[in-house]
Amino acid sequence: MYRFLQVLFYFLFRIFYRIEILGEENIPDTDKLIVVGNHRSNLDPVVISVFFKRQIFWMAKKELYENKLFGKFIGALGAFPVDRFSIDVKAIKTALRHIKDGEVLGIFPEGTRVKEKNYALVKQGTAIIAYRARATVLPVKLEGTYRIFGKFRIIFKKPIDMSKIARPENEEYELISQDIMRRVYGDKEIGNLPS
Repeated sequence: MYRFLQVLFYFLFRIFYRIEILGEENIPDTDKLIVVGNHRSNLDPVVISVFFKRQIFWMAKKELYENKLFGKFIGALGAFPVDRFSIDVKAIKTALRHIKDGEVLGIFPEGTRVKEKNYALVKQGTAIIAYRARATVLPVKLEGTYRIFGKFRIIFKKPIDMSKIARPENEEYELISQDIMRRVYGDKEIGNLPS
C-alpha cells in the first residue's frame, strides 16, 4: 500500500504543484538513517515520503490515533505514536528498533506545525534517538505553500553522522536537537554537532 500511494501521490503532486528537489546528493547510503524536517502542514510527511526512495517510518503525535480508523491507516503505512509532552520510552524503543532493522525513521523535532521557527519548541528526543542508534541524521527543509499550482521546494541538507559525537550530558540533548534544526533552517549552529 505504501508503494502504491507513493506512486499515486507522486503524479498528483507533479500535476498540482511546481516541486523542486535540491540536495539529493546529500542523501547518504546508510542503514542507520533519520530524516528530520521542519513542520508546517499535515502534508509534510506525505510530500517528503513521496519524493524519498526508501520508505520512511514516521513518528506521529498520539492525538492522530484518537480516530481509530485513521490511526490504523497511518499505522499500516509505518507510522507510530509518540507523546510529545513527555519522554516517551515506548516510542523511543520503537524508533530504535526501526533503525536497528535498517529502516528510515522520520521525525519533526518541533513536535507540532509551526509558522515561524522557534527553537524553544524543539524536543530532545531527536538527539537521544540519533545518539543511541549512532545514526546519520538527514536534515530536510520544506519551503513554499501547498496552494494549487504553487511552487514548493524540498531541500536535503548536509547529513550529520551522530556516531562521531561524544556521549552528551542529559542537558545537552536538547541543545543538540536545536542544532539539528538549525541545520534544517540554514541558521548558524551553536557547535553541538560533529563537523
